[in-house]
Amino acid sequence: MRALSRSILAAAILFCAHAAQAQQRVVHVYNWSDYITDEAIAQFQKQSGIKVVYDVYDSNEILSSKLLAGKSGYDVIFPSARPFAANHIRAKLYAPLDKALLPNFKSLDPAMMASFRDFDPQNSYIVPYMWSVTGLGVNIKKVQALLGSSTKLDTWKLLFDPATTAKLKGCGIAVLDDETETLGAALIYLGKPAKSGVKADLDAVAKLYGAVRKDVRYFNSSRYIDDLANGDICLALGYSGDILQARDRAVEAKNGQDIRFLIPSEGAIRNMDVIAIPKDAGHIPEAHAFINFLLDPKVIAGISNAIRYPNGNKDSTPLLAADIRNDPGIYPPPATMAKMIDDVAPSATDQRARNRAWTKIKSGK
Repeated sequence: MRALSRSILAAAILFCAHAAQAQQRVVHVYNWSDYITDEAIAQFQKQSGIKVVYDVYDSNEILSSKLLAGKSGYDVIFPSARPFAANHIRAKLYAPLDKALLPNFKSLDPAMMASFRDFDPQNSYIVPYMWSVTGLGVNIKKVQALLGSSTKLDTWKLLFDPATTAKLKGCGIAVLDDETETLGAALIYLGKPAKSGVKADLDAVAKLYGAVRKDVRYFNSSRYIDDLANGDICLALGYSGDILQARDRAVEAKNGQDIRFLIPSEGAIRNMDVIAIPKDAGHIPEAHAFINFLLDPKVIAGISNAIRYPNGNKDSTPLLAADIRNDPGIYPPPATMAKMIDDVAPSATDQRARNRAWTKIKSGK
């Protein structure tokens, strides 16, 4: 009888354990690398009791392919607003947001919310996360040693002039693997519309990249952060927040690398990453809980302080560290902002042409 009782008790304990595990709430998050803090995830899990399963990607194309294939397994995603979130919404790939579950929605910047209305007119599917400017990450000492201390550095010429890249290739040049930013930068340098899909314009861009392609070490949207910080590359076309992270890592490591983010004088693209819920998400309430947590001004301010990106939450600005709030590389002054070109989604036809052009540029064919 005792043996039987022990067996029954063990079975009961095992059953309860399985039941508790089955009832555990979870949210599957898919985000860019280095784009949140471990502290924020730990805080959310402690406050909500919801386990976060966190995966990362390094290109919008990877995210899009998973969404289009269906059953991605993710509940919260962080696409770039244009053209990716815009295209996803048109393809009906997102679940609508239940704003009753997002009380912190009121803290979002109305101007940024209004900027999405060409593809999300009622702000039904996305909320802003972080925004950035695409520019140049420069290792000042290495670049000046090769080009001269008087050389103008805040120009796309550093990347698109073959005579310049030939001198810099030895210390390493990296370029984002992101059609929106890379083609946009080249078009701005050429004096053409940043979102053009016209064949003549894209041919000119291909020719421009073709002249410097042999000097580019790699195309990648995350690797350049550590490589800049460590001095393994000296020039990168990258996101402002990534480059500022590289700068701070170099300072913390005390390795002597002087990394700076420069906005080219010809102009640059300003872009926004947003938060959305895939329509086939398996944990909708948990997804809303996670998003609402990120919309808390204190939470998002802490993340901005850590990752060096400005966010889309108006109530978080007074809570930011002074060195973040007053850093012109993070929150540019009005004169610099006037040179920014807002990311605008191209037509479907132009987008396909741009995607083909970028694929050929990367392959060197």
